[in-house]
Amino acid sequence: MEATTHKNPFLHPYDTPHDTVPFDKITLADYEEAMMEGIRREKEEQEIVINDPAEPTFENTLDRDDDPEDNKHYYDLLGRTTSVFYNMLSAETNDDMDELAQKMSPILTKHGNDISLNEKMFKRVKAVYDSHPQLTPEQQKLLEDSYQGFVRSGALLDEEGKQRLRQLTEEASLLSLQFSQNLLKEKKEFSLHITDEAQLEGLPDSSIADAREAADEKGVDGWVITLDAPSYGPFMMYSTQRELRRQLYMAYNTLCIKDNDSNNLKICQRLINLRRELAQLLGYDTYADYVMEHRMATTTDNVYKLLHSLIDAYKPTAEKERQELRDFVAAKYADDLDKDPETGKPVIEPWDLAYYSQKLKLEKYNLDPEMLRPYLELNNVIRGVFGLATRLYGITFKENSAIPVYHNDVKAYEVFDRDGSYLAVLYVDFHPRKGKQGGAWMTEFQGQYIEKDGENVRPHASLVMNLSKPSEESPALLRLGEVETFLHEFGHSLHGMFANTHYEALSGTNVWWDFVELPSQFMENYAVGKEFLRTFAFHYKTGEPMPDELIDRIVASRNFNAATACLRQVSFGLLDMAYYTQREPFDEDIMTFEKQAWSEAILGKQRTDTCMTTQFSHIISGGYAAGYYSYKWAEVLDADAFSVFKREGIFNPDTAQRFRDCVLSKGGTEHPMTLYKRFRGGEPTIDALLERNGIKNG
Repeated sequence: MEATTHKNPFLHPYDTPHDTVPFDKITLADYEEAMMEGIRREKEEQEIVINDPAEPTFENTLDRDDDPEDNKHYYDLLGRTTSVFYNMLSAETNDDMDELAQKMSPILTKHGNDISLNEKMFKRVKAVYDSHPQLTPEQQKLLEDSYQGFVRSGALLDEEGKQRLRQLTEEASLLSLQFSQNLLKEKKEFSLHITDEAQLEGLPDSSIADAREAADEKGVDGWVITLDAPSYGPFMMYSTQRELRRQLYMAYNTLCIKDNDSNNLKICQRLINLRRELAQLLGYDTYADYVMEHRMATTTDNVYKLLHSLIDAYKPTAEKERQELRDFVAAKYADDLDKDPETGKPVIEPWDLAYYSQKLKLEKYNLDPEMLRPYLELNNVIRGVFGLATRLYGITFKENSAIPVYHNDVKAYEVFDRDGSYLAVLYVDFHPRKGKQGGAWMTEFQGQYIEKDGENVRPHASLVMNLSKPSEESPALLRLGEVETFLHEFGHSLHGMFANTHYEALSGTNVWWDFVELPSQFMENYAVGKEFLRTFAFHYKTGEPMPDELIDRIVASRNFNAATACLRQVSFGLLDMAYYTQREPFDEDIMTFEKQAWSEAILGKQRTDTCMTTQFSHIISGGYAAGYYSYKWAEVLDADAFSVFKREGIFNPDTAQRFRDCVLSKGGTEHPMTLYKRFRGGEPTIDALLERNGIKNG
């Protein structure tokens, strides 16, 4: 039999439903070959533009169409390939993928610099920019973004400056990758192995079953607790074994600070300095100033104004929440804890907070997250979340097993618009596994754009989460917080799937970071709505709906420790800003600096032997450096936006259509405040957020 010759799928039409990625045909070697060919093509395409003898225009410089007809949808080889590769690096990596990422990172960064630092290309873009051509608003935005993109990437630097910028960006790219790989490696290496059944006391049956399955996967007897959220969270909340809670807490909060190859302390310090130097090379005082130029907040002062206003509004309530917990523990559990030598009162350690907070919540509201899980079976939740989108926007979802996926856990859906036309592909990947980063995120394998001939190329969005897994005893039963996570990421996907712009660079979630969280956080408002829960919250065994009185308890408990949770997010924002407002070389001890930076928002005494920074992917290796405040900024917007729905009807299709038309479909084609005000009819205020959290009466 003749051996078949493997064809690199990236280099040929996919021949799959909706041109979806043929994951089943991709080999490791295909990535490198396609990326190198993509680099070659991009350089060739740039040469065509810069050697065009015609006077530079928007059409011949920024909106060319040199691709042959039979190559439609396949022009952006590098972008398509790297999109798949880096998504897999987060969702389904292995040692070989990690090694290839280390190899390609400097090559890709160098290529990006070659493109953005090309003087001839910048000269053409600048000529178009300076000519002030008559353009559509979307074309004008693309022109402005392109010009500013070149400038912010160093186009105005002298040769020495450009060379230094190359060095900074290449080193930062490699270190960001190393940070992520270290974190994943150390997190997955840890497990708490339990062989004594008595040490499972307090854990719900579902957590015990999950721990047993984790032990089976590792080939050991007994039970295994991991640092994945569905395992870690319930153990910290329910386990009566205080020493084991301590061990688990310390394992999680000392990730990547140990004296081993996965230590991220020096990497964090270096990345902070690289970004500071990059910003100062480009003429900014700090990296935060560089970032704020393209943010709704506009200045670091405005960020601090927001964070401090939240501290002023929430800290008094948060302190009352913490005192209520202390009083509760002192009255009922004092003998379980060590006593403060000065006051004689029980000392609540960090590994006690979730445990005793849950007991307090149970006493106040007769509500335990485990009570809800039988009503939150994953398939029902999927129907509920999808059904919410149908009710609001008229879109529908149909699973299509013919669309290739990258893992058996993944499902692929076709999404259809109100009129039945094809809208998007949506992948969903729910459960933790080896080789998958923690957390939850939305990404795309293909963005939306409109071809020159008018064809609207629709997006392929992907939701990746780490939700509770099914067990031998039951299907996947979620916690209410996991339903909120699903709604959050689904909101991002709606932002991507409703995109309707001409240029992919302005499409979907390609908006300023402090606007991108609005659609996602907006969807979380529905999580505790009685009318929404009634559409899908049925007992997985009996089919009985979640009782009204249980829903009432959910609603009543919604603001339990809301102020404490707000301060936690504010503390992360303060830490982020403290790192990226540095004007001088940063050489302070990360662990010490961290504790001081966020102290204003911290309740109680801090431990000196733990560290958040070394696992804080958002601000160290992700896209939220000098931008973590965005979650609170967008929370002001989402509460304000939902107040419109509450006034006009939370399922009002006309209001939803206005939100879609004004915000979700527009991407980054206009200033985000312009888009928001078009929906809202005015500026947002913080009042709706304060009312929602019970800080201020409506």
